[in-house]
Amino acid sequence: MASNSVSSTPELNQTGSEDLESLQPGEQLRWAALLILLVIIPTIGGNILVILAVSLERKLQNATNFFLMSLAVADLLVGLLVMPIALVTVLFHSRWPLADFLCPIWLFLDVLFSTASIMHLCAISLDRYIAIKKPIQHSQFKSRSKALAKIALVWLISIGIAIPIPIKGLQVFDHPNITFNNNHTCLLSPEGFGDFKVYGSLTAFFIPLTIMMIIYLLTIQVLRKKAYLLRSGAARPSISTIFHQELPGLSSPVKVATANGIKRDRTLRPITRDEVPLRRMSTMGKRSMQNLSNEQKASKVLGIVFMLFVVMWCPFFITNVTSVLCQGCNSKLVERLLDIFQWVGYISSGINPLVYTLFNGTFRQAFRRYITCNYRRVKTPKMQRRSRITFRSSVTENSKRFMKHSMKNGVSPVSYQSPLLSNRPTNLQTSANITLNMLLLADNEDCKPDEHISHV
Repeated sequence: MASNSVSSTPELNQTGSEDLESLQPGEQLRWAALLILLVIIPTIGGNILVILAVSLERKLQNATNFFLMSLAVADLLVGLLVMPIALVTVLFHSRWPLADFLCPIWLFLDVLFSTASIMHLCAISLDRYIAIKKPIQHSQFKSRSKALAKIALVWLISIGIAIPIPIKGLQVFDHPNITFNNNHTCLLSPEGFGDFKVYGSLTAFFIPLTIMMIIYLLTIQVLRKKAYLLRSGAARPSISTIFHQELPGLSSPVKVATANGIKRDRTLRPITRDEVPLRRMSTMGKRSMQNLSNEQKASKVLGIVFMLFVVMWCPFFITNVTSVLCQGCNSKLVERLLDIFQWVGYISSGINPLVYTLFNGTFRQAFRRYITCNYRRVKTPKMQRRSRITFRSSVTENSKRFMKHSMKNGVSPVSYQSPLLSNRPTNLQTSANITLNMLLLADNEDCKPDEHISHV
């Protein structure tokens, strides 16, 4: 977020290019090149990779990662529109070398994107807390359109906070005693924007930061409570899945249950048509533990992102408020500190993609492929196994429907053999065949992958 506002002097404007030529690159050009290599280029490249990953990788397309993609858009715009101009001012000893009316516009973009960044992080923390605390209610607002509506609201709030800068900056453009100073430096001067610097810092940083930290601590508390309950429940014996179906007057041994990972044989007793043909019991198992582990890992990564953002922007906002409240402070020292802390804040825009790469395998694999210009999704062995399960499940479902249709038309089920059991002995072409088909269908339905969600 910039610390600047329009400033110029008639004398400087009269000398024009002569003064600018005297300020052109010397030793500071090396510092400018260093900033370009270490901050601007990684910021632009890294955030482009994040946007591509969420756009192209289906496993990354969920509400949290849509917010992260919008955050990457804000960081990318900082690298494209804000940092290069800030670099130009460094080359000219903090003096504004462009047209004066562009200064409030640049300041507006700077404040807008910085505010949008922390608003996105605040929205992500709130959304994840609701998803973990009240998953049923959150699932009603989980669609892509509703996620995009939330993102649009975040941008509207950010625009509302930053819009006073161009409005006031352009209105008082003809009054040097309000917005200009003798150094021709583009900054938010305490005389013209003192109130905005205080209230804007509170609204755009300190209040969202407080909300974000409270919600993050509550999220960690809920995750620990869920982990305790799952571990307590895991110690109790439970039957994961049971399917039971047979025909009247027939019995045969078949595996029908899996309890705590141990397969057991049961002899099916004859039942009548009036008895319940299907029974299923299920409890939380490895999938619940895996989902909880994913949530904990995602919260850890987001916590790192939050902490880095706070560490890199807190010095700037504290100094920004101090420049208004501390009237006796050295103004030149404060402006110098603001320039330094401003670039420290810019660094946070380039660090987020690095955090995703280090802690998320899906992002890491996608980045590796995109760097080599390979934008096709690679089928992993797990994805191929899921494809086989889906095919098998469809065959089993068709067999089940054909069997039911045959029974309605008077065809004996004993004469029917499932395609899945074509290689089995003929003495199993009885109700055991149908029972095994139902067992396979149960396993496939239970193993049928939900929409895989990969958070950061």
